[in-house]
Formats: sequence, structure tokens, C-alpha cells
Amino acid sequence: MARFSVRTFGFPEIRRDGQPCPLPLRKGLALLVHLAEAKGAVARDVAATMFWPDSPEDVARTRLRRLLHRIQLALGDGVLATDRATLRWSDAVALEVDARQFEEACDRGDFALACRLYPGDFLDGFTPGDCPQFDEWAFFRREALRGRAVQALERVVQDSSAAGDYATAVAHARRLTALDPLSEVYGRALIRSLILAGDRAGAERHLDALTQQLRDELGVAPEPETRALLNASTRIAEPPATRYVGGGGVHLAYQTYGAGPLDILLLPGFVSHVERVWEEPRSRALLSALAAMGRLILFDRRGIGLSDRVGFSPSVDATSSDIATVLDAAGSRRTVLLGASEGGPACIAFAAHHPERVAGLILFASLAKGSATPDYPHALQGRQYDMWLRQLVTSWGGPAGIETFAPSLAGDPQARAWWAGLLRAASSPGAIKGLLEAFRDTDVRHLLGRVSAPTLVLHRRDDRAVLVGAGRHLASHIRQARFVELDGADHWMFAGAQQPMLASIADFIAGLPARAG
Repeated sequence: MARFSVRTFGFPEIRRDGQPCPLPLRKGLALLVHLAEAKGAVARDVAATMFWPDSPEDVARTRLRRLLHRIQLALGDGVLATDRATLRWSDAVALEVDARQFEEACDRGDFALACRLYPGDFLDGFTPGDCPQFDEWAFFRREALRGRAVQALERVVQDSSAAGDYATAVAHARRLTALDPLSEVYGRALIRSLILAGDRAGAERHLDALTQQLRDELGVAPEPETRALLNASTRIAEPPATRYVGGGGVHLAYQTYGAGPLDILLLPGFVSHVERVWEEPRSRALLSALAAMGRLILFDRRGIGLSDRVGFSPSVDATSSDIATVLDAAGSRRTVLLGASEGGPACIAFAAHHPERVAGLILFASLAKGSATPDYPHALQGRQYDMWLRQLVTSWGGPAGIETFAPSLAGDPQARAWWAGLLRAASSPGAIKGLLEAFRDTDVRHLLGRVSAPTLVLHRRDDRAVLVGAGRHLASHIRQARFVELDGADHWMFAGAQQPMLASIADFIAGLPARAG
């Protein structure tokens, strides 16, 4: 059996039995990569349209046949299995694909191997030319793989530092800073690792370089936490330790912070990152204030942030199951669920299915249904939602959507840089597209009447992301629900005025009946 390997990281290459296969046909190389990445056979019509989008159908199919013939001449007969309708790599070929090996290492939790298997971005610098559909496919695949690489590097830096292997931590932190040069999170990780490795001069050089880049690109200075790393007398307050728990075939990243007679589990909107969320001063202040009311529990739902990336969009029921897994791991006995925005439906589902575990439910800027219908006018129409989603995905990598999510912070360069970095670290354009498409179809209205826990619904009056009518609808359909309409237009909890919101939460928690959980 012939053994073929397909290199997709960097400029693509095909090898047979360890020897390069010269293939000077860019479209042929692109087709072989696409077939290697496909989970099954690819329709001829799809391939023809992808590589000759401007040609008539019969011309495109003829060109595809000629290309397949030239591939067979270069690689040998029997490498591809073709019929009148489909194309695929033959089962008679032993095929290795580096991207597949990389993802398998990530799935196993072998992050050190995954980092070694990722020398550069998917198809970096390669395009077959005049094939926008292929280029779009490659873009989303590149971003998804890059997101997993960032997650793997973060885990190796974290694990190496915990083990005292600072040289390894430095090497992988350097790769993170190369992937995201403007990230102060990764910059701090590198500076801290260099200091611990005994290379103070290297730490100073990187701080100088980071300072210059932030000034040139964003017009801002490093945060005090970054500058203070080189001050030996200053102790930097670290975020809570991130731990992992397995459940439902995935590993979930979670943190606990503070103490108190009850727990507060915070489930944020469509993106999260349990470590990055502590880097923004206003966000950190909000989390600290919540932790003063009870033990705060944070976690990244499956597919997002530091939790395992998955090849599908988690449903409300899957996220509800993840809540149970994290609560069990944290030993939670009496819990207030705080669901913000898209985090609300999963909290509603958990409260409806597990009333004995929920002391109270808080919903902030949330909604019961992802898109509008004649009987639910409180969300975007499906067409409007899809348009918004396309805009969000197109601008991913920058501070996408901040003008809608936090108009009071839209002009703040530091906030914009933090949000852009959190998006890049939390997910990729392709993955977030699938997750938000799933949320568009979410509907938990049938569960509202089953929520028996005391409920507080908070919503800012001029919220642009989720209209205030969605909050009023929740409060009117949940028994024991109290609705508080707040001033402001910010969708994020930590943006805008925090005190009125925190006061309402504190009063709600103080008024919960004392009972064992």
C-alpha cells in the first residue's frame, strides 16, 4: 500500500513514501488538500465550481477531468477514487494529514505534541488563484486551527510554569506573542517566564518592544500590571487558578473565587475566556464585586475559551449539562445562576430541569429565543441576524461589534485591544459562526413556566444587542420574577454604570430564603 502524506501547515506539499511528489499545478495541489480535509467524498460539481467559478458548467467539468488526469500522471494510478459524481482519496492509499494529526493531539490533551505539529498557519501564503470559494474555505479552516494552536500553547505555558520548567514556558510564550504581538496577556506570560528563567534583560527587551508596538499600533501604554512585572517589590495579583473537569467527552475549564454562604455561577454570552476576562479593569472589578457576595464560579462552555474545542455547536441542553459538571467539580451546594445574554437560555434550562440545585436565577440582557417570529418580536429577524453574523465574522480579529456591545467603551483604545484579543483567544470565525447559528435557532420559551426559583431579570433600557422587550418577556413568563430596568445602552455587564446593577443583585441575594442545597 502506497503511503501518502499531505502537509497543510505552511506551503502545502504532497509526499509519497517519504519522497516529495512534484506537482506544479496549484489547483491540483489545492484540490488534493481539499479532498484530504473532507470527511467524505466531494461532489464533482462542487469541486468544478470551487476551482472554475466563472466558467460554464460543462467547461468547468472538462477542466476538472483534465486536472484529475494530470494528478494521476504525477502521483500514479489508483491514488484517487472517482466516479461520475464524486471524488475522494482512495481507500487503497495510507493517507496522513498533518492538520488531522494536530487536531487528534489536541483532542487527546497532548498539547506539547500539538504545538510541535503546528509549525505555521494552514496553507500560509498559498492560493490557487481566482478561486474565492476555496480561499474562503481555507480562511475559516486556518482560523479554526490557529485557535486550537493558541489554546495548546496557552496550556503548555501554564503547565510548564506550574512544573517550574521556565525554559519551555518561555519558548511557547514566544510563539504566543508572535501569533498576537499586541496581546498584553501573552506579553506578560513571556515577561514573567523570562524573569523566572533568570533572563531579566530579555524580559526588559520584550517590555520595551511591547511598549513600542502598543504605542505605534494602538496609541496606548502598557497596563500597570504589565509594567509592574519588572518591579521586584510589586506582587501582581494573579487571577484564580484554572482547573479542568471532564464531562460529556470534553474537558471544561473553570475557576472558583471568593467565599460565602452560597455560590454564584456566571455564564457569559457567546464568547468567554476564564483568564482573559480578568485582564480588563472594569471586568475584574465586576467579578471581584460578585465574589464578595458569594463564591464565584466561572467556566468556558465547550468549544469556547480554554475548554476543549469541539467539532459542533453545543446545544442549550449540552451547556446545561456542562453547568452540572462544573457545579459537581466545584462541590457547589447552593447556587445562584447568573446568565448574561446568550448564557441565559442554558441557565433557564438548568433551573427548569434541576430546581433542587438552584437557589436563585439572575438573567442579565438575556432572551428566551434567538430570532424573531410573529409571536416573538423581541429579537432580530432571521435575515437580520444572518447579516449581523456575517459582519461579525468578517471583522473577527479586531474589536468586532464593540460599538453595539459596549457603546460607552467603543472609543477606548485599551478596551478595544482587550476585546479583540479576547475574541481571537476564545474562538475562531468559523467556530463562532456555527455557535451563533445554533443560538439563532434557540427557543426556551416552553421552559419559562417551569422555573420555580426566585428570579431577577436585569436589562438596560437602550441595549442595542438585545432589546429591552426580551427582558420584559422573560420577567412576565417566569413565576416569582422581578424585572429591573436599568439606565444605559451597554450590553456587557461590566460596561457602563455597575453600581445600580450590583445593588439589585446584592438585594436579590440577600432576600433569598435560607435553605440547604
